[in-house]
Amino acid sequence: MSKISKLFKGSSSSSKSRHRTGASPQEAIHKLRETEEMLTKKQEYLEKKIEQEIATAKKNGTKNKRAALQALKRKKRFEQQLTQIDGTLSTIEFQREALENANTNTEVLKNMGFAAKAIKGVHQNMDLDKIDSLMQDITEQQEIAQEIHDAISQPFGDQFDEDELLAELEELQQEELEESTKSMGRLPSVPSTALPTRPSHRAHSKKKVEDDADMKRLASWAS
Repeated sequence: MSKISKLFKGSSSSSKSRHRTGASPQEAIHKLRETEEMLTKKQEYLEKKIEQEIATAKKNGTKNKRAALQALKRKKRFEQQLTQIDGTLSTIEFQREALENANTNTEVLKNMGFAAKAIKGVHQNMDLDKIDSLMQDITEQQEIAQEIHDAISQPFGDQFDEDELLAELEELQQEELEESTKSMGRLPSVPSTALPTRPSHRAHSKKKVEDDADMKRLASWAS
C-alpha cells in the first residue's frame, strides 16, 4: 500500500471517529464564533479594497482609461465577495443562535430534571401521618397560647357595672338642671346701703363764691 493510500485511510478513519463522537455544543458554538470573527475581518478588508479601487478609478479617469476600468472590475469582484460573506455570516449567525438556544434548553431541562428528582427524594422521606400529627400539635399549641393571652389581658382590681354608673351620672345631671332652674326663678334683692346723693345747686353756688374770693385775695397779694 502506498503512502498516499495510507494517509487517506488514516484521515478517513479519524474523520469517522470524530463523526461518531461528535463535538459538544460548546465546542461548536466556539468554532462558529471564530468563523464569524474571521469573516468579519474579511469584510473589513474587502471594504477597504473597494475604497482603494474607487480612488484608483477616479485618479486615472480619462488619463488612463484602461487602468480605471481594471480598478472598477476589481471593485465589482470585491463587492461580489462581500455580498457572499454577508450571506454566509447570516447563515452562521442563525446556526449559532439555534445551537445556543438548543444548548440552553438542554441545560434547563437537565436542571429541571435534577430538581424534580430532588423534590421526589424529599417527599419520599416524608411521612404523611407524621405531618398530620405535627399540624394537630401546632393547632393545639396555638389554642393554648390564645387562652393564655386572654387570661393575661383580663383587667385586675374592682370592676363596676357600666349601666349603674350611667344611671348615677344621669341623676347628677338632673340635679344640676333643677338647681339651675331654681336660681333663674329668684329675683335680685334690693341693696340696703343708701345711694350717693347729688349735690344741691345752692351748695354749688356757695362753693363757687368762696373760690372767687380766694382768687381776688391772691391777685391783690401778687400786685
